[in-house]
Amino acid sequence: RPRFLEVIIARQDKPYLHALIQYNKALLQRNTLLKDQSMDASLYEVLEMQLGMYGQIVYEKRKKLVEDFTPIFNEYYQTICGSAEEVGLHYISQLEGLSYDSHARDASLLEVLKQSRERDKIMGFSLRGIHKDELNMLLGEFPIKKEGSQGQNKTYLIALKLAQFAFLNKRGQTTPILLLDDIFDKLDASRVEQII
Repeated sequence: RPRFLEVIIARQDKPYLHALIQYNKALLQRNTLLKDQSMDASLYEVLEMQLGMYGQIVYEKRKKLVEDFTPIFNEYYQTICGSAEEVGLHYISQLEGLSYDSHARDASLLEVLKQSRERDKIMGFSLRGIHKDELNMLLGEFPIKKEGSQGQNKTYLIALKLAQFAFLNKRGQTTPILLLDDIFDKLDASRVEQII
């Protein structure tokens, strides 16, 4: 699900794409170090600084996207289903609630990574960071995958894609192409009519 955010942001925001690529490179290198117990601790510090810096950029851009995207998505969902039923997206990140100051914006994430290092060595990979972020898809206040009917799930997915198209069309320099396959299965006639 975070991949959904990446696709939208990366198409319109090159600094985000750069930060995400750099974060993933540093994460891969840190995970390699975690498996090799003989490495110098200073290498961890360099990689953790990079993870903190790039992770903060990715986190802020993802959070902003969810804030901007959710009203558009909710409007499409309500139009298709013809009701005031609320849907939403909730971005869950380990960076949420960490404090930052103007001198060391990534200090808290660095601290989390340092504290987790010994446990990470045991596991052989990084347990903390933005690569563990999630995107909860909600129907009202509940996860749609647990509470939604087949029709609600299908409507949710279609509204998500239509909102993605509208969002990219509005903010991008080119008009995206929207391809929908087998969208009318599991939908009642009124929803099909609204989509058309």
